[in-house]
Amino acid sequence: MAKRIQFRAHGGPEVLEYVDYQPTEPGPQQVRVSNKAIGLNFIDTYFRSGLYAPPALPSGLGAEGAGVVDAVGRDVTRFKVGDRVAYGSGPLGAYSDLHTLPQDNLVHLPDAISFEQAAGVMLKGLTVQYLLRQTYELKGGETILFHAAAGGVGSLACQWAKALGVKLIGTVSSPEKAALAKANGAWATIDYSHEDVAQRVLELTNGKKCPVVYDGVGKDTWLTSLDCTAPRGLVVSFGNASGAVDGVNLGILAAKGSLYVTRPTLGTYTNNAEKLQTMADELFAMISSDNIKVDISQRYSLADAAKAQTELSARRTTGSTVLLP
Repeated sequence: MAKRIQFRAHGGPEVLEYVDYQPTEPGPQQVRVSNKAIGLNFIDTYFRSGLYAPPALPSGLGAEGAGVVDAVGRDVTRFKVGDRVAYGSGPLGAYSDLHTLPQDNLVHLPDAISFEQAAGVMLKGLTVQYLLRQTYELKGGETILFHAAAGGVGSLACQWAKALGVKLIGTVSSPEKAALAKANGAWATIDYSHEDVAQRVLELTNGKKCPVVYDGVGKDTWLTSLDCTAPRGLVVSFGNASGAVDGVNLGILAAKGSLYVTRPTLGTYTNNAEKLQTMADELFAMISSDNIKVDISQRYSLADAAKAQTELSARRTTGSTVLLP
């Protein structure tokens, strides 16, 4: 029997169960993947806690992984058994030995990219791709603010921004994380544990603020993000690490300088196979050219997924974390 992580009720990491299960056979347009490495992401904790609703309970968990095609459905044309593949947009169930998913959710994985690299970078790397290259297309020369710059997404954003010639100001919670963000290419860092973020942004930008602010933290940083955004600038609220932003009065956008706000999701940007492969190819090229180094800082066995999520939620992790079946 194959193994997977599942949960029967919402709650903390303790609700996660490591169980035997029978993998489904691929449907006509589906591929079954034998996972070699699985990505750990904040969105996984949202489904577990109930912030996001899974299709049904009990539910599998996780949306990111890399491995080898184990079986294909009768109408699959893009993949064959033995192909190296990766995925970063679900469906839920990646925390498993074998995972069945639509062929359009998979990308071909070049030999130059390892399974651990792919599992540690797909969701976060594709997120950075759409944030920096599509939601607000950075041209080079801009000064931007990126919250949680030492985290998984932030570490990649620091590197990608530097490669684009962009000055990234990253917020961090400690001197150690500041050093990590700088090592990854951040132009400047702000330690929010003892510095006023908005005031430091004013100083660093000579009073101009930033044309775009990327905020994956959510509730705790929402107002600060607005205060750091230049008039008619864009706040990109792409995550809820501290809780969801709610009760927003649109009038505050006027008061802060006719600001724009967007709440993008990866799924909107990867809604067909061609777009997904194109974005992944750009990400893989950045890795192959050494513009981006995938930092796998933590590795856990699949059976220890609850421990891994505990560390992630407590912000005691840096870079990427992978689970190994």
